[in-house]
Amino acid sequence: MVPFRLTIPTGPTGPAVFSSPHSGSEYPAEFVRSSQLDARTLRSSEDAFVDQLFACAPDYDAPLIAAVAPRAFVDLNRAREELDPAAVAVPRRAGLNPRVSAGLGVIPRVVSEGRVIRSGRISALAAETRLRDAYDPYHDCLERLLRTARTRHGQAFLIDCHSMPHDALRSLADEGPQQPEIILGDRFGTACAPWVLEQAQDAFVRHGFRVLVNRPFAGGYITRLHGQPSKGRHALQIEIDRALYMDEKRIKQHAGFAELQERLRPVIAELAQLGAARNTLAAE
Repeated sequence: MVPFRLTIPTGPTGPAVFSSPHSGSEYPAEFVRSSQLDARTLRSSEDAFVDQLFACAPDYDAPLIAAVAPRAFVDLNRAREELDPAAVAVPRRAGLNPRVSAGLGVIPRVVSEGRVIRSGRISALAAETRLRDAYDPYHDCLERLLRTARTRHGQAFLIDCHSMPHDALRSLADEGPQQPEIILGDRFGTACAPWVLEQAQDAFVRHGFRVLVNRPFAGGYITRLHGQPSKGRHALQIEIDRALYMDEKRIKQHAGFAELQERLRPVIAELAQLGAARNTLAAE
């Protein structure tokens, strides 16, 4: 399995890097055979087609790295050591975080709605093989891309691209009948400078999107790991309502997909140049 797909701009790269860690959809045959779930249910955890929604990022000088391995196989948005002893034959230990306890570790035990992927546990060696072949190459490449952007431009901007089930928005009844379409997560101000969030939010709103910040998703492991604004590394998570572009039950694009791509294009163009206007003013 190729560990990821990397699309690089034809010209010089800018300060932004786009990442789609949950859009992988290439399921190893043995993994599918060993699962007690049907193929469609296995896919329910995917951020399906998100890499395609952001495919134009390289047109605006930003690299795009996208997962190949699916989230049900290995979750790139978890720490490497977040192993669930109910899914992997590793010693049980105290203090597991709630995600891992719920079966959502780096080697997931469940997909959406808590449906168990397989009976029994995989060996520690099998888990390490998944991490070595799929997890490590993705994270090593992402780190190189961000380091290069930081070196060339003084700052790096990670745009971490995801989608969310429409049902996840039910908890936002207090927001009124017009539910948000986009959730921006900066881990409550810790993953990027305030002006980065402000520019991103402004770009989405000006192009007609309803936006909420940090509810119900504030940013995951990748955002936390790479969001170091004091070191000139900013990370922002984007969650898009899946109902805008796909039939969630069938995991198929619907007629809104092409429209959403076009709506996103000018926003992506602005995100790819985050900080450009600010740097110009600082130089004058």
